[in-house]
Amino acid sequence: MGDQGTALIVGAGIGLGAALVRCFAGAGMAVAAARRNTDALATLMDEVGARAYACDATDEADVSRLFESVTADLGAPDVVVFNAGAFVRKGILETEAAELERCWRIGCLAGFHVGRAAAAVMVPRGSGSILFTGATASLRGGANFHNLAVPKFGLRALAQSMARELGPRGVHVAHVIIDGQIMSERHAALAAERPDDALLDPDAIAENYLHLHRQHRSAWIQELDLRPWVEKF
Repeated sequence: MGDQGTALIVGAGIGLGAALVRCFAGAGMAVAAARRNTDALATLMDEVGARAYACDATDEADVSRLFESVTADLGAPDVVVFNAGAFVRKGILETEAAELERCWRIGCLAGFHVGRAAAAVMVPRGSGSILFTGATASLRGGANFHNLAVPKFGLRALAQSMARELGPRGVHVAHVIIDGQIMSERHAALAAERPDDALLDPDAIAENYLHLHRQHRSAWIQELDLRPWVEKF
């Protein structure tokens, strides 16, 4: 267990997920990074001293095993971030039911599994943070974006309901709306052309998650809306 407790990042991809791992590790926390395939995490784990766990968050039993393993290895999580998601951009007439269901399972049902498992650990001790990653699609469904909007709408509703139920029991539940594109390797050329912070810096986003976890309970944020200064809204 780290000096500042244990953080579990579910959906530890190479972008925001990796930034979250670095951020919480840099804050002195023991960090567990979970995703379906952990091969891509080896370098990051060595870099920050975190531990990788393979987990299919759409599988209830797999999530239960994840929490058991993390608790045994690093201590019960003090903060859990759900950062998983899936998206297939298609028109409604071209979308198959299985595609929508898959996106919902990864982006919403998995959030329920992770959120409930986190609550089971945190409610008995009366403390902890459960943080969910949202998007522009959490607030409005754009044309050809139903595969993202449907699960994101549901995840936002889950976060709101959990916050109202668990807040009075000492558990901070927050939903982070990321309204804009996150900087990644595929955006490097654009960033070079426009060095004006037009894209969200994943490290800057991650700092906000850490701030949410550290907030005093007399002034908890339930929903945080993040966007670059040039983004229209």
